[in-house]
Amino acid sequence: MGSNFSGKAVIIINGSGGAGKDTLCEFARKQFRVRNVSSITPVKRLAAMAGWSGEKDAKSRKFLSDLKALLSAYNDFPTRCLLEEYESFRQSDEELLFMHVREPEEIRKIRSRITALPCLTLLVRRPDLAGESWGNASDDNVENYPYDLIYENRLPLEKAGDDFCRFLLERLSELDGAGHAKMVKVPITK
Repeated sequence: MGSNFSGKAVIIINGSGGAGKDTLCEFARKQFRVRNVSSITPVKRLAAMAGWSGEKDAKSRKFLSDLKALLSAYNDFPTRCLLEEYESFRQSDEELLFMHVREPEEIRKIRSRITALPCLTLLVRRPDLAGESWGNASDDNVENYPYDLIYENRLPLEKAGDDFCRFLLERLSELDGAGHAKMVKVPITK
């Protein structure tokens, strides 16, 4: 386990429902030490206390989106939870922190707060989902942000893992903008 590059990076990942974000993050574990967190997780815990039982239908997706917007406006709860994960990640031996954030304004907010490590935004697209409407602002506005990277998730599962890891390695090895040290491939020694 572990990758062939040194360093740490944060990837704010987004994409519409069903685009394969979680599956791709699991594939990344083949190459990197990964932490995978979402801004919706603490919202889901609160929603469960209010009676939500894990459904992913349109009504539930809208409920979670609206609840997240209320919590963000009230005290920035989802962002505060992500920042706690970020600080813990910084102290860990993990290499990549995937932060799932849907709303463009929330992406801007969390990205502006991540200053000690390289941070990229990544949109995951699946061609067969293009133009689909989910009926809530969180899902319907994922394309309304100028992402650093876009991954077209169009390969069958048996090929997607290697392709996504190669995509990440290439992009991370190029990373040197915003005053951050360039991440380069180095052999793993035991």
